Amino acid sequence: MKKYVPAETRYSGMKYNRCGRSGLKLPAISLGLWHNFGGVDDIENCRKMLKKAFDLGITHFDLANNYGPPPGSAESNFGKILKKDFAGYRDEMVISTKAGYYMWPGPYGEWGSRKYLLSSLEQSLKRMGIDHVDIFYHHRPDPDTPLEETMSALEHAVRQGKAIYAGISNYRSSQAEDASKILKSMGVPCLIHQPSYNMFNRWVEDDGLLDVLETEGIGCIVFSPLAQGLLTDRYLKGIPKGSRASKEHGFLKKGNITEDKLVKVRALNELAKTRDQSLAQMALAWVMRRKTVTSALIGASSVKQIEDCVSATKNLEFSKDELEKIEKILK
Repeated sequence: MKKYVPAETRYSGMKYNRCGRSGLKLPAISLGLWHNFGGVDDIENCRKMLKKAFDLGITHFDLANNYGPPPGSAESNFGKILKKDFAGYRDEMVISTKAGYYMWPGPYGEWGSRKYLLSSLEQSLKRMGIDHVDIFYHHRPDPDTPLEETMSALEHAVRQGKAIYAGISNYRSSQAEDASKILKSMGVPCLIHQPSYNMFNRWVEDDGLLDVLETEGIGCIVFSPLAQGLLTDRYLKGIPKGSRASKEHGFLKKGNITEDKLVKVRALNELAKTRDQSLAQMALAWVMRRKTVTSALIGASSVKQIEDCVSATKNLEFSKDELEKIEKILK
């Protein structure tokens, strides 16, 4: 089989944004392996998507210990592809993983203890066949473990050299502020926060999280910017075979696709056409209109979807009239 050689033009079309007040830049579009990269998926399709993403300037690949299904299989598949196709390009990539959700039975298999987080990181590194990740996240707040213990685990991972940066995900504004202050006191600043954010899910605005991140100098990479595919043209005429909503293990359920939402999706789709964009492209541009947002994290099941999403970076500006129309549609 012909050896993969990345496109020489891979950095010419992508926009790169500084992550908070750090020295790290991330691509405006990053690729998440939450779906479609597990043991139930076609690994050759995974390879094609990863190579196309890299050719288009996507340098950041986001994983977690429990991504699959089954849990751990996305990291294992990524490790195989990394060794086969990207062995000489590791230093051009930002690889992240997370721990926080259920991973193995017993009292040490989830949440935020130092025991769980550091054990999980070791397992993730073995599955991917690498000696460090660029970003290690705590995946969700733990209501029972002291925040100081959880943050000390992230700090320890960085001190060990098994992670270059520390991050958090799904933390509310007050929790994020506390976590940031603890990490700063340890000499390992919080690089990045990963919250959900899209036109249908605007809690980061209501909660004041984006303001906290800007004040603290923390970058922001948003997941589910397309509302699990709802903010695309895929569901305009029902639930197609092979879509996330059609799969039993998917997070987008048929019940989430209400007629009320579809009316809004169709109106947004018409507005996107006036911008010469697909709905997905407009939805990505919309989350990136906020200067605090460093990157939008996409999921994909095909090369075509990745190409479409990356093209969103060609038009990230909105007129006042367009933003007002979007607000009117959403209300």
